[in-house]
Amino acid sequence: MSVVPLTDILSDAFKERYGVPAINIVNDLTLEAVLAAAVEKSSPLIVQTSVKTVRSIGSDVLYAMWTSMTAGIEVPVTLHLDHCPEREVITECLRRGWNSVLFDASRLPVKENMRQTVEVVAEARSYGAHVEGEIESITGVEDDIGSDKAAAQQDLDVALEFLATTHVDVFAPAIGNAHGTYKRAPVLDFQRVSDIVAAHPLPIALHGGSGLSDEQFHDLIARGCAKVNISTALKETFMKSSLAFLESAAEKQKWDPPSLFRSVRQDVIGMAGSLMTLFGSAGRAG
Repeated sequence: MSVVPLTDILSDAFKERYGVPAINIVNDLTLEAVLAAAVEKSSPLIVQTSVKTVRSIGSDVLYAMWTSMTAGIEVPVTLHLDHCPEREVITECLRRGWNSVLFDASRLPVKENMRQTVEVVAEARSYGAHVEGEIESITGVEDDIGSDKAAAQQDLDVALEFLATTHVDVFAPAIGNAHGTYKRAPVLDFQRVSDIVAAHPLPIALHGGSGLSDEQFHDLIARGCAKVNISTALKETFMKSSLAFLESAAEKQKWDPPSLFRSVRQDVIGMAGSLMTLFGSAGRAG
């Protein structure tokens, strides 16, 4: 098992129609906790890092944490750079050893997006890595990247031309999903996923997963959403768990950081493990 290419994890998930959690970690505790959940649930896992996290921790330290914590791990895992519009950061992470990157050129005209994505795919291939692509911005701001203004959805022919030209390994279409916490129940274009997969079979990445219903997850995974991104749910679990523990510590006037870390770790493991069960990836590592 251990660290494997992104496509090794997603090919089975896409074929068997289950979803693999792609969880954005924010520090060493959350990285260790989601890996522990994957081992506990015998689930493949995609660990994601935002550009903000790469910059706040540093790619050298972050990658050293990754290699140390995944040494001898018993389940397939991979390290992915999420939403990155900056070519220099993509190059930095690929050189360090990230297994895949999402080149987010969705703000560029489609033709220019295509041209640059072709270059990124060629660069990634030289490192044995893979690429996720997108042509429409996913609504919402996540780790300082994105916009709250909904992007126009491209025609199916445009999406298929992008896939045929760039040879990306995973595609992230806009289907009414959004980053962050949904202010109202999202109206999702389920059929668009089916149409893309029918015309060009490849794993679809579902962004804005935090807050969707179990039924919505099951429907989209069954249509080909093999990679299910989770960011907000981890951040909320991490911070709310920390807050609850610290409020209790203040009442008791008992200040013990290791106890805080153990408590938060267990809550993150529980959150990640529940998603693995929900998405159908639990028990798939064998």
